[in-house]
Amino acid sequence: MTPPLPLFVVGIGADGWEGLSAVARRELGAAEVVIGGARQLALLPAECAGERVPWPSPLRPAVPGLLAAYAGRRVCVLASGDPMFYGIGRTLAEVMAQDAAVRRPLRVVPHPSSVAYACARLGWAVEDTEVVTLVGRPAENLVRALHDGRRVLVLSAGAGTPGEVAELLRARGFGPTRIRVWEQLGGVHERLVEGTAQGWDAPAGDPLNVIALDCAREPDAPRLPVVPGLPDDAYEHDGQLTKRHIRAATLAALAPAPGELLWDVGGGSGSIAVEWLRAHRSCRAVGVERDAARAARIGRNARALGVPDLHVVHGAAPAALAGLPTPDAVFIGGGLTVPGLLDACWAALPPGGRLVANTVTLESEALLTEWYRRHGGELVRLAVAHAVPVGGFTGWRQAMPVTQWSVVKPAERGPQEAAAPARSHDPS
Repeated sequence: MTPPLPLFVVGIGADGWEGLSAVARRELGAAEVVIGGARQLALLPAECAGERVPWPSPLRPAVPGLLAAYAGRRVCVLASGDPMFYGIGRTLAEVMAQDAAVRRPLRVVPHPSSVAYACARLGWAVEDTEVVTLVGRPAENLVRALHDGRRVLVLSAGAGTPGEVAELLRARGFGPTRIRVWEQLGGVHERLVEGTAQGWDAPAGDPLNVIALDCAREPDAPRLPVVPGLPDDAYEHDGQLTKRHIRAATLAALAPAPGELLWDVGGGSGSIAVEWLRAHRSCRAVGVERDAARAARIGRNARALGVPDLHVVHGAAPAALAGLPTPDAVFIGGGLTVPGLLDACWAALPPGGRLVANTVTLESEALLTEWYRRHGGELVRLAVAHAVPVGGFTGWRQAMPVTQWSVVKPAERGPQEAAAPARSHDPS
């Protein structure tokens, strides 16, 4: 059986054909079919005689069909810059890994990315520069990267992105931030436009641009740290909010890790899900809330705090949990006594998954005590007191104590283990 021909993915920059390596030119010249965006295809000279196929929109659903249509032919895919850096290379690798019918060896010929060019122009170390893409993503994704003194490169979605970024910076208290917009990096029409967010009035320019930010926060602007426990006033809420100190302890018990998925059941204001997502850009979360006003509020808080990808489900648990992807961790912040809720959350967790539940009522505390007796874990009471004026003096005002149960679901036990009685957790 003849092995499938490799699929070549060639990165190309604004410098076009002249900027390509000899290997890239050879593969493009030998290709029977060249697939790419209209802008990339227009950069090829006439001697590239292969059939030119522009990507349809939406792109990803069309990939398997295109690969199948040109099976057995020499195909080259054109990409902007480095195909494996927020590029088509990743999509092709994922599609071919999932679909054996279109699988073929993947060969990537990268070109310097726009990030490499921008850092070279700016004298910034790439490893010390945060990169945020707004291509196909809301501008609120930038919020998490905004910290005083940080350098950020924004991969632009088009000509209007610099103005959108400037508006977001002003709204978030980063008006003094210096903005530099590099257009057509590496090409003969390269151009720099610069200013500050608070005074940005430049008209929309070239759609192929990268935005460099020297972040500067206004003195009275809210400061949002990277660790859990954001100030309570960072959230819009109606009182249904896991308060700052309890929230920090809850996130520590949930222990988010890159790529993991959280169910935040009884989301309230969404603070637990929001700070889970802020822990790492690859973290995922679903907030489940039965009250429509609160569900909408969760979405607003997520956008305001830089995690617009938080998926909000409006519905009552446990019914609303049906069909959700398997979680790595579950937080129950409300509705513990709803029949079947704890059972459904426990059943959904895989071995090694974590469950954390908080309560302030005696009825829910009794339920958590029973589950602790059956499954172990850690049962703690968290109490916070705040200093308040007492006449001309100062005293402590105790907040309602919170009982928290946290547990890691064990692996399934065999028949003999299952027959063994559960261990008592009573120290006596």
